[in-house]
Amino acid sequence: MTLTSLNKYIIRRPLIVYILFLITGLVFFGRYDYLIKAEPDLVVLTDTVIVYVDSSKTHDMFLHDVAVFESNVDYRKVNRFGYLGKYQFGRATIKDIGIDASPQEFIDQPMLQEHAMELYLFSNKKQLGDYIGTHQFTIFRGIYITESGVLAAAHLGGAGSVKKFFKGGEVFKDGNGVPITKYMSEFSGYNLEFK
Repeated sequence: MTLTSLNKYIIRRPLIVYILFLITGLVFFGRYDYLIKAEPDLVVLTDTVIVYVDSSKTHDMFLHDVAVFESNVDYRKVNRFGYLGKYQFGRATIKDIGIDASPQEFIDQPMLQEHAMELYLFSNKKQLGDYIGTHQFTIFRGIYITESGVLAAAHLGGAGSVKKFFKGGEVFKDGNGVPITKYMSEFSGYNLEFK
């Protein structure tokens, strides 16, 4: 059969051609139906966690964003509980990180407040290093854990409250009712740098 006669045959008998295509499709799907219905057993997406630290979210952005939450970036702010400055430090925390300054001296010196924040971050990182190493880039009690989120939570409630969260699920709230888990989520994924 030549190509011309095949074309004439197809044009004259479209019903027969349609039935042939239909039979071919049924045979194909009947034979390979198991491929379509097969469930994947090699990839389980529900158990995967994407490792995510946004390199565009810098250390300086982290400091700024925490300061916005804490004091609206006001070095001179003293809240109703007596927390001081841009990052709202308690007097005990200032002494714990080795700064000997009166409350007035502390709020009068922006560079001292910045130094205090870096010291406090480093101190918390040291105290919480094992917890960060164990839980970073996993979902723990419904929260995606990153170093920056853990250190922000420690800034809000102290390293001890973060340890209690990881050990037994206890969620500390500050005097305003803000839970450390809010800071863990809000400040997740920043690319922190320590000198």
